[in-house]
Amino acid sequence: MTKKSSLSFAEQVTSRKQDHIDAVLNDPQVERRNGVYGQGFDQVRLMHRALPECDFASIDTTTTFLDKTISFPFLIASMTGGAANNLGDINIHLAEAAEALNVPMAVGSQRAMIIDEAAKQSFAIRQYAPNVPLIANMGAVQLNYGFGLDEARRAIDVLEADALYLHLNPLQEVVQPEGDTDFANLANKIHALAENIEVPIILKEVGCGLSPQDIELGLSAGISHFDLAGRGGTSWSRIEAHRSENDLGIIFQDWGLTTYESLKLAQPYQENAYFIASGGIRSGMDMIKAVIMGGRLCGVAAPLLEPAQHSTEKVVAKIEQFQQEFKTAQFLLGIKNCDALHLNTALILPF
Repeated sequence: MTKKSSLSFAEQVTSRKQDHIDAVLNDPQVERRNGVYGQGFDQVRLMHRALPECDFASIDTTTTFLDKTISFPFLIASMTGGAANNLGDINIHLAEAAEALNVPMAVGSQRAMIIDEAAKQSFAIRQYAPNVPLIANMGAVQLNYGFGLDEARRAIDVLEADALYLHLNPLQEVVQPEGDTDFANLANKIHALAENIEVPIILKEVGCGLSPQDIELGLSAGISHFDLAGRGGTSWSRIEAHRSENDLGIIFQDWGLTTYESLKLAQPYQENAYFIASGGIRSGMDMIKAVIMGGRLCGVAAPLLEPAQHSTEKVVAKIEQFQQEFKTAQFLLGIKNCDALHLNTALILPF
């Protein structure tokens, strides 16, 4: 019997979240193999304008998300939350930065607070971000393990959330030693939840991308918001390999659709869906490419984790770096207003 197996279930969940953070911070290959991100944006080259015909100072990077104006298409993506004090501090720093820079934020899986009342406080962050969109988070697979409308509403209410992530992570669950692997008939349960919940549901992968078949299933279930979360950023398969006794997580660490591929495959559904691009977004340049390819918003997590352990100011500085890079790229493309970037494929070199 391992040391962790002697812990209560609630303690195991909090311990697992700490393991995840440690893996991201201490194993550089969780993020990139051989020093290279694999999200596919190297295939996209943009059309420089030597005469951009606009003033850099007047470049408008604002856009809207969930009926709220945000400063640029940046989302603080799901990271963590749980009973340990450091997990709560991370979320506070992220929430304060979100409010300071007027960008939305999603929290990590709230399963922890459903099974452990002590974890609830780490998700009660509306007081730190009173004006920006906040996204609650629950694993879709938990709908096959006793969770339903009540648990979803609890997650939303604690956060006072504007939307609910239902995250899809079949690979992570298979690799995870204690994973929940019954993904049968989930689309019908997602449909039932969507018909009764008071906020939009966003279907989200966690790093393997959403296929056209996944998007079609989501649309048929009444979902119109999707976070593509492609391969090329954090590999949850590799993270879980740190906690496993076999090599399955390493073998599948690069499984799935890249963020580039996911965006390309999602383009036929643009009229009926709102797409968030995430998975290996590591600069404002990546963001510009993702928006041009169809992402309305760009989710970023891992680059914010280390600064979030220290202070709000460090998180703010990191997001401001993304914003400066994004604005510079928008200027050099000669695009005055951010929304004019969306699906503007004329900005991509044809060779």
